[in-house]
Amino acid sequence: MEYQNILFEKKDNGVAIVTFNRPKALNALNRATLEELADVVENIKKSDDVRVLILTGAGEKAFVAGADIKEFQSMSPLAAKRFSELGQRIFFELEELPIPVIACVNGFALGGGCELAMSCDFIYASDNARFGQPEINLGIIPGFGGTQRLSRLVGRARALELCLTGDMIDAQAALEIGLVNQVIPQQQLMEATLEVANLLASKSRAALRSIKQVIHKGLGVDLRHGCAMEVDAFAVAFSSDDAKEGVAAFIEKRQPKFSGSLDN
Repeated sequence: MEYQNILFEKKDNGVAIVTFNRPKALNALNRATLEELADVVENIKKSDDVRVLILTGAGEKAFVAGADIKEFQSMSPLAAKRFSELGQRIFFELEELPIPVIACVNGFALGGGCELAMSCDFIYASDNARFGQPEINLGIIPGFGGTQRLSRLVGRARALELCLTGDMIDAQAALEIGLVNQVIPQQQLMEATLEVANLLASKSRAALRSIKQVIHKGLGVDLRHGCAMEVDAFAVAFSSDDAKEGVAAFIEKRQPKFSGSLDN
């Protein structure tokens, strides 16, 4: 697929960057942009050479300022359902990628943009970033998972407050409630994000996948069952070539050279 609304860059060390590139619309998500993102995610699932994915927005104003409201004017309830289902499906596929996914939020992350960022494994935000679920101001509600992911990340009361008022919060407030991991000066944001992405790209891809799976699945069960899943995953990890290499490198006092494969 030839992309019209996003830019896709793949670096030599396995770090890939998706840039939402609709700056005149503050990178808003229309159907075409969602379909392009879906294509990227599908290709990454089939790829062995992408080890970390970064999502960011073009320009200095917005990560993604929401869904494209212009498409809402002619949207019937059935079309709205299909649009919501499309966004949720893509965001779940993004969340379930076996590699780390980092949201590099360089401005507004509102509505669908906030929901997109929450679908990533963690969020690094510029000091001018703004977050919110302002759908209530349009007489509608979040449709790409916002009510559900937000409450899981920041708690029921905070999620209700943000969704019911439609208020925006700044990056520092988002950090304080646990929505973002770090706040970084805007001019240093991508550099700092790449530094972490490069670090993650040097790790065992199989171990990264296993950690993601156990944490995500463990959130849906009680502590005892979650720890049982961890026991199984811990045992499976010892069958990998990466585990043998990692232990050997530690004993030999050298840096490990992991294969990057999910199959060993």
